[in-house]
Amino acid sequence: MAVYFCDTDCELWHTTVKELGIGVIQMPYTIDGEEYLYDFGEKTDLVGFFKKMEAGSVASTSAQNEAYYLNIFEPYFAKGEDILYVSFSTKMSSTFNFLDSAIETLKAKYPGVRFERFDTESICLGCGIQVELGARFFNSHNHDIDATIEYLTKVREHTDILFVVENLKYLARGGRLSPAKAAIGNFMQVKPILSTKDGELNVVAKQNGSKKAMSYVVEQFASKYQDLDDAPVYVLGADCDDVVEELTVKIKAYCPKANIVNLSIGPVIGAHCGPKTYGVIYTKK
Repeated sequence: MAVYFCDTDCELWHTTVKELGIGVIQMPYTIDGEEYLYDFGEKTDLVGFFKKMEAGSVASTSAQNEAYYLNIFEPYFAKGEDILYVSFSTKMSSTFNFLDSAIETLKAKYPGVRFERFDTESICLGCGIQVELGARFFNSHNHDIDATIEYLTKVREHTDILFVVENLKYLARGGRLSPAKAAIGNFMQVKPILSTKDGELNVVAKQNGSKKAMSYVVEQFASKYQDLDDAPVYVLGADCDDVVEELTVKIKAYCPKANIVNLSIGPVIGAHCGPKTYGVIYTKK
């Protein structure tokens, strides 16, 4: 018997996770000095979270601790159930050091149990789309860990993620941009387009103004998109429904048969990119 896990940094919606029977590791975030565990939007006021940020509240993220991982995984080790955990990128958090320590402890106590972690090398729904497709495969292939890892390796190569950041000050707060460059960029209305490469966030383009930024995203999608196993196309935003609707319409014009799903950006990536960020996640050629 094997079980399939993900973490809430993949930012799927809670109903999808429950339907697929996925075990959940809740990742922490802090706003107004209070720490919360993200719950895939089940009870989190996502609009309220971004309204607070716009009003000046500081949001941040942190690593889970070793004790949390022990509490999550030991019941499965004790029952002799193997585990496949499909995670967000190793390079984006120190949390995996605590995870590794916890798993070493559990393997010493329960030597017959197998634990595997697949690194999606992405974050947010760039991770989530892999989690979703992997869970479908895992459930339909008798919970075969090796076959699922082989499948996920293919899916990872076909996953693309593009985000447009509205205000550069949040990237500056996270240390990904100097405050001076953020101020100049905002004044010049520079819109960076972010993606992931080799497990890290990466600026793939800079556009002058909102219209050019959206045009770039749509053009990239139109040139790269290819359906893989009926994967959804996720169009998401951080409290910017009008922008999400506009982007959805433009994408539908290119791919009218695509299964487009609109979701909110969660508090993890939202804490770093800020309100009005929007993006698209899809499978590519």
